[in-house]
Amino acid sequence: MVEKYTTIYEDHEAEIVEKKSRFIAVIKHVETEEEVKSVLDAFRKKYWDANHHVFAYTIGLKQPYERCSDDGEPSGTAGMPVLEVIRGHALRNVMVMVTRYFGGTLLGTGGLVRAYGGSTKEAIATAAIVENILYYCMDIKVDYTLSGKVQYELLQEDYTIHHTAYLDQVVYKVLVDYPRHEAFVKKMMDLTSGVVEIVDHGLCYGEHGDGEITLHDI
Repeated sequence: MVEKYTTIYEDHEAEIVEKKSRFIAVIKHVETEEEVKSVLDAFRKKYWDANHHVFAYTIGLKQPYERCSDDGEPSGTAGMPVLEVIRGHALRNVMVMVTRYFGGTLLGTGGLVRAYGGSTKEAIATAAIVENILYYCMDIKVDYTLSGKVQYELLQEDYTIHHTAYLDQVVYKVLVDYPRHEAFVKKMMDLTSGVVEIVDHGLCYGEHGDGEITLHDI
């Protein structure tokens, strides 16, 4: 299980012009081959009159599957530069498509590599990049008399309190870093002398973006 990975959560587009050739790069979040095919079909329809539709993608976390295409450009000058930029940013579950409208001037091998890689860098630089961290999602239920002590400990030990509900008891939804799971359970039991209900909802990914954490089931 991958404890942390980086991806994007919003599509983004960037364009550069190199000797009158337009390079339009679009980055999208994808997780399956089916999504890749659907996205690529839509991209080709949108830019139906373009000369080339280059793409590269990586899906999967622990052992990512990667693929790229030059789509008629000289071998190694288009798809691979796009993929190398994705790798350089350590992104997972993303796809970048670059459409080229030929401007009448040949760019040569080096020019193509710079243009395809450069447009990809521009798209990534302005995309909404998020970090996903593997957590155990835990509910900690305690009486009001213990809530102050428990909350203080959670904050002191830098655990993430995702939500607090004030019901018959105080319920803290806590995100526990994967390596600290056992220590956390023991800490809560010791702190409350066992007068606590711990509900373990299992593993989830917490997506960190815009100051908020969005939870995703595994």
